[in-house]
Amino acid sequence: MLETFTDEKFLWYLMRGTGVTLMLLFTLSTALGIFSTARAGNRFWPRFATQALHRNVSLISVALLVAHILTAVTHSFVDIRWIDVLIPFIGPYEPLWVGLGTLATDLVIVVVATSLVRERLSHRAWRAIHLTSYAAWVLGVVHGIGLGTDATTTPWGLGATVVSIGIVAASVVVRFATLSNERKYAA
Repeated sequence: MLETFTDEKFLWYLMRGTGVTLMLLFTLSTALGIFSTARAGNRFWPRFATQALHRNVSLISVALLVAHILTAVTHSFVDIRWIDVLIPFIGPYEPLWVGLGTLATDLVIVVVATSLVRERLSHRAWRAIHLTSYAAWVLGVVHGIGLGTDATTTPWGLGATVVSIGIVAASVVVRFATLSNERKYAA
């Protein structure tokens, strides 16, 4: 018998889909952010192109985060309230895992807000705040592993999670390697 596709099912699948896509986009944004700090560029791919791509992917990621939150709050399968979106660990449904997602969201809000007023902050202050985006990425991935329906139970979900972790880890390794080279040539 053919099962009808209800609005609730649509919201459930949309929440799952935006969650996985969000993890992949935030992974790309994080990797591009790491690479944009390198003082390297060439005539085929200048440094400003990496920075512009990082900003644009980040903007798309934030829009998708809003969609993910809207679907999580509006569907009735689980009880996630609007207050749970901003204040971590108080919700009735899986308070640890939802709370980690809330912390990640709060950090993203701070990073976006300070990036909008970047010219009013010292570079050191902006950079220190912007570095919390690494923590937001980690918290988001852990949130997905703990709460995501697909992150560890389906081959494609597990693969997306492992690939995301691998991309950011490899980006950090490459960045530290280029950092040591930059310091060697700057001296």
